[in-house]
Amino acid sequence: MELFYHPLSRYSQKVLLALYEKQANFYARIVHLDDPLSRQQFLTLSPLGKLPLLQTAEGTHIHEASIIIEYLDQQLNQGTQLISLQPQQALEIRRFDRLVDHDFNDILYQIECAKQATLDEIKLLSLNKRLALLLDQLDSQLSQQHWLCGDRFSLADCGLIPCLVEAKHHVKLYQYQEINRYLHQAMARGAFTQVFDEVSVAKDKASAGYRPIR
Repeated sequence: MELFYHPLSRYSQKVLLALYEKQANFYARIVHLDDPLSRQQFLTLSPLGKLPLLQTAEGTHIHEASIIIEYLDQQLNQGTQLISLQPQQALEIRRFDRLVDHDFNDILYQIECAKQATLDEIKLLSLNKRLALLLDQLDSQLSQQHWLCGDRFSLADCGLIPCLVEAKHHVKLYQYQEINRYLHQAMARGAFTQVFDEVSVAKDKASAGYRPIR
């Protein structure tokens, strides 16, 4: 397997967490979309230029972070089971995965872009209010669960953790007791260390001209 990704992309981080949780062997192919040559080479594999992309051993291309993780969970009978085999629990995991991707990640991206552009304060205030409401919802959910959807680490956690790491730069997460507990718990996992050590290195390299990547 080959993973085409960028370490500063939260969707890439989501898949990397899953790969390490599954103890998967894969070739890492970092794609720099802001570099014309790297971008052009990647477009031959993914015409829309969306990261991440998994290329299987058979040469099949799998797009979209959640679909990639579903594939890994089906194909690899090792490591962490990321989607429950129980239908109702699996549905709950997918529900929160969609909440994180479509709401949390999107709000963060808009806030990041807003802080790098001239955006009226009313719009930024609205985004921060939406973020606070979402964090309240997640904090309430985590008060009833060890992980986001139960006692086991899942697909939903793969998506939530990168968003919380970024959210620390915009809000005081320590004010959310359960989220704060959850994030420290996540940081103790080996997969977290592997992914975010790479993220730290990439941020150092890109610090002069960093632009947010979803």
